[in-house]
Amino acid sequence: MAGPPGMTSVPKKRAPRLAAGRARALGMPTRGTTNPNRLRRIDRWILGTPWVSGAVRDAAEPVVIDLGYGATPVTTVELADRLRPLHPELRVVGLEIDPERVAAGKAVADPPALEFRRGGFELAGLAAGIRDFPGPALVRAFNVLRQYSEPEAWKYWDELCARLAPDGLLVEGTCDEIGRRCCWVTLDRSGPLTFTLACLPADLDKPSDLAERLPKTLIHRNVPGEKVHAMLAELDACWATAAPMAPFGPRARWAHAVQLFADRGWPVLDRRRRWRLGELTVPWSSVAPA
Repeated sequence: MAGPPGMTSVPKKRAPRLAAGRARALGMPTRGTTNPNRLRRIDRWILGTPWVSGAVRDAAEPVVIDLGYGATPVTTVELADRLRPLHPELRVVGLEIDPERVAAGKAVADPPALEFRRGGFELAGLAAGIRDFPGPALVRAFNVLRQYSEPEAWKYWDELCARLAPDGLLVEGTCDEIGRRCCWVTLDRSGPLTFTLACLPADLDKPSDLAERLPKTLIHRNVPGEKVHAMLAELDACWATAAPMAPFGPRARWAHAVQLFADRGWPVLDRRRRWRLGELTVPWSSVAPA
């Protein structure tokens, strides 16, 4: 699996697995808020980004985990439907700590293509039925770390990354209740690789409105002197400069603002086709805490 263009990663030693029979769900239940299509922007980005979709397409064991899917399994079902074209043997597993949520998932399960199990950050029980299971090809974890402290969020990043397949990826982030404002980080076993903003441009007054949806590892870093603050301030300035594009619609204005942002020397990793969708991806080094 190739990483994002111009970036390489260093393999990281995996943490030991919990012994069978001793594994326990690690973490706390979330509020459970979910809605149909809430995670559509994330799923669309996964499918449309070759180095990310390739982690599933090229996997020896194409297992995808939806961690902390919430009170209803709807977004896990949507994930399975959207990613199914990537691999004929795709298996999507929804994990939740709350037994009632797991029961709700099992009511709509379609094993082995779509399953629901009890588990948390330890990703317990995923090797069932797979000999020498290497770890999941992809973990999607959204809106699960906001209730933790920043040090705990870093800790659980390490916990999850250590359990990925050698070429596996973790996509972790936050979005609003209807999926119009989203921010996420993509990681492999070596750590964070990229940072992505995704939005409905018509829903914004300015790009820094997305700050309220920054991942837990960044949300308290949106202060002067930190890289993520500088990035959002630069985007706001480009958005203001792009105001003459407003008659052509918010998407055209967003795309023009991102082009200005790239022209000012920021290492934008995607292209105009993604910008028109309200997206922007940069290397993690562009926003990593000081």
